[in-house]
Amino acid sequence: MNITFLRTLTDIFYPRRCPVCDRAVRPFGSLVCETCQSEFVRIRQPYCLKCGKELSAETEEYCGDCMRRRHLFDSGRALFAYKSVSDSIYRFKYKGRQEYGAFYAACMAADLGEWIARRRPDALIPVPVHAAKKRARGYNQAQVLARELGRRIHVPVETELVKRVRRTAPMKDLPLAERQNNLKRAFKICRNDVKLDTVIIIDDIYTTGSTIDAMSYELRRAGVKRIYFVTLAIGRGL
Repeated sequence: MNITFLRTLTDIFYPRRCPVCDRAVRPFGSLVCETCQSEFVRIRQPYCLKCGKELSAETEEYCGDCMRRRHLFDSGRALFAYKSVSDSIYRFKYKGRQEYGAFYAACMAADLGEWIARRRPDALIPVPVHAAKKRARGYNQAQVLARELGRRIHVPVETELVKRVRRTAPMKDLPLAERQNNLKRAFKICRNDVKLDTVIIIDDIYTTGSTIDAMSYELRRAGVKRIYFVTLAIGRGL
């Protein structure tokens, strides 16, 4: 029995949900409803040359966050404006809607695939979640996204290189200084010999970059030379 047939049977008995409206996708077999596919707002130029946040004027090169703060990653890009996709990400992250990952990754490959290819990454690295959170949730949404994206752009995904060894407080309500302290020693490289020159960190949301910076710190200590990130959505910062 081939994979395509099994997926068709699964879709018949357990219909794929639309990432936008969360109803069974129409037309059948699609990743998103035809009437919903333009609802999410994509990040357009001009955008910050460091973190990818959309800028208000073409004369600007960097957002306020990146002008005030030195980041440890080289640069990054995001696909959607967070406000337009926040409800969808919540269901993807907390309500078991892993099937959304296929649509998200297809959009990322179409819009950001060329940017990714120019970096020539050795691997995609999803931001890990603490083991206790993964047990409670059943999966890591960044890992789901990375695997779907890696399959489409033919880049290996490293899921065991970086571990989250400290359970941190939720980041969304913390000011910047507390976000940074919250993530100190949160990540650990689980390999003595890291033979990767260029990596792209994958996550669902970028706000201030504290999580990406914390991972970048450990990856640079392990010898990784070039570190980029790609996220599904990006917020406004602090």
